[in-house]
Amino acid sequence: MKKNIQLNLDDTKQLALLAKALSSEIRLEILRLLCRYDLNINEIAEILKLPQSSAAAHVKALEEAGLIATTLLPAVRGSMKVCSKNLDALSIDLCADIGDEMEIINMPIGNFVDYYVEPTCGIVSEKGHIDEEDEPRCFYNPNRTKAKLLWFGKGYLEYRFPNHVLTNRKEKRLELSMELCSEDHEYNLDFPSDITVWINGLEAGTFRCPSDYGGRRGKLNPAWWPDKNTQYGDLKTWKLTEQGTYIDEEKVSDSCIQDYRLSEKAYISVRIGIKEDAKHAGGVNLFGSGFGDYSQDIRMKVFF
Repeated sequence: MKKNIQLNLDDTKQLALLAKALSSEIRLEILRLLCRYDLNINEIAEILKLPQSSAAAHVKALEEAGLIATTLLPAVRGSMKVCSKNLDALSIDLCADIGDEMEIINMPIGNFVDYYVEPTCGIVSEKGHIDEEDEPRCFYNPNRTKAKLLWFGKGYLEYRFPNHVLTNRKEKRLELSMELCSEDHEYNLDFPSDITVWINGLEAGTFRCPSDYGGRRGKLNPAWWPDKNTQYGDLKTWKLTEQGTYIDEEKVSDSCIQDYRLSEKAYISVRIGIKEDAKHAGGVNLFGSGFGDYSQDIRMKVFF
């Protein structure tokens, strides 16, 4: 499955890392090589006639930008770092919606107002576990507001975003982004999950995540988090527009933004979960700003 991401000028940290990674002809050549096959650092150094230390530095810059992924595998002596391409396409929006007003609302992943979850499930902060693992009752723990990663095998979480910015204004577009992946015990690269988002009770589309990602550490994960566990997710964006509903750039529904009645209540309800009849009921890992690859919580952008 191709992995594509779209960024805009609000994604300053990620854009800076990408600009650094793509500013070197050598790093571009490494990307070309990895389009054909996976290579370890020694092989990259040999092909490009580089010192091993230089090859490792270039690999690190590409990995920090999310352009490649690395996996430690056993070698004759110790282990070796194998590099593979992590991204197939990148789009940067430099001028969309000029003249529109926009409000950004960041929702901590622990600030859900309702839930139903079944094991495997759990919540962790940057410092450690919040309450007991695989015990759904722990989701009532007041310390859940400190969550930086949470997971569940079945069920849903519901969040409520303020909508006061729409008072006497007409909504034009809404974007909802989050980092997430499937949920299996530890991690499993062959474990798809159909993850659905509902906005104000109306289904806004299902993302089929191919994996419970692991094999390399998430860029932001604290040192205490075990390597054997889930490490990172995909950054996905649900978009409500006047033309329909999209996940990233793929249209998933003809429901336009007005169909979601965003200003009808005192809040905008967002539910994230697994349908009872999902073909791939593979659970959810939801990442906050201190875990995974992207330094953000659940982010809503409202254009009007």
